This record gives sequence, C-alpha cells and structure tokens, in this order.
Amino acid sequence: MREATHEPLPVGGGADLDHGDHGDHLDGLGGIGAGEFGAGEFGDARTQQDLLSRTALGVFRLNGQFLAISEELAKPAGLTAAWWQVLGAVLREPLPVAGIARSMGITRQSVQRIADLLVAKGLAEYAPNPAHRRAKLLRPTEEGRSAVDRIGPGHAALAARLTAELGDAALAETVRTLERLATALDALESAAPAATVPGPAPE
Repeated sequence: MREATHEPLPVGGGADLDHGDHGDHLDGLGGIGAGEFGAGEFGDARTQQDLLSRTALGVFRLNGQFLAISEELAKPAGLTAAWWQVLGAVLREPLPVAGIARSMGITRQSVQRIADLLVAKGLAEYAPNPAHRRAKLLRPTEEGRSAVDRIGPGHAALAARLTAELGDAALAETVRTLERLATALDALESAAPAATVPGPAPE
C-alpha cells in the first residue's frame, strides 16, 4: 500500500458532518475591537469573556472559509469536503468510526453516514478490528487514495500562497496556537464538562 502524501485540510464539518451547536450559549459575541486592551486588563473578567467570544467567532469564520476552500479543492477529484475529511483521517492508519469522530471533533453518526457512502462508492472499505469485533475499521481503497492524491497540486498551491501571505514563522506559530487551544479546551472538558458548555439560563 502506498504511503499517504497529503493530509486533509483542517476543516470542520460540511453539510454532511454535524458538529452540533456552535454558539447558542455564547454571550456577547460582538466582542471588542483589536487594540482595546490596556496594561493589566487581561485579568478583568469582562475582557476574558470578550477574548473568548472573539476566539470563538474567529474559529467559526475560519471553519466556513476552510470548508469553502476544501469544497473547491476536492471537487476536481470527485470528492466533497466531508468525504475528503473522513478519507484523510484514515490515510495513515485505519480507524473505527468512533475514533474518526473523536479525532475530527464531529459526531459518530455523521461519520458513519460518510463512511458508508465512501464504501458504497469504492473509495473506502471496512476491515476487521482485532481490538473490537463489532467496531470495524475504515480504510481507504487504492481508488480512494488516488482521489486524495489528485487534490495534491491544488493543496500545495494553496499552502504556498498562504505561506507567502503570512510568512513561514507566523504560519507555524498559528498552527501551534490552534493546537494549544484545542488541547486546553480538551483539558477543560475532561475536568469539568458542565462548566465548558453551560446550559440555558433558568426561567
């Protein structure tokens, strides 16, 4: 089997992938403008809330931008952004549907729908899972790998343009910051799930 050469874009879910509620419980999403922080203000509770809201809005906007870009990149290969995302998750090693959902931050049900479609179209296949008899592993077929490979030139061109726009160091630091943010949110969710996604205010 050939080594995978192209990772998926860090997109969220498309029309086929459900990430759940993006913002019903976020308060004050208007945020505040850049440069409005003075010395010592980052300990202020309201400033912290505004920074959280701006971060969430920025990520939601990026999600939409990456989805649109991914759809355009995937189209010539006969894929959608959602199909590319799921195929990309198993390029290096086969994974169960639940594992794909955890790694991509999407629901298991939506991954299952895409996985079944990919298998039906001959782009992926289910394989036995030695660790769990009922949870089969999803892996790409040669046709699926070829489809992802066809995205490579457009993906490389976009990467070059984005690097030229931001600069090598800034792009690398952006990646590190986003990874640290995801890790921090995982830690908060593990420590106190109820605190990270508050319920609706009492009547």
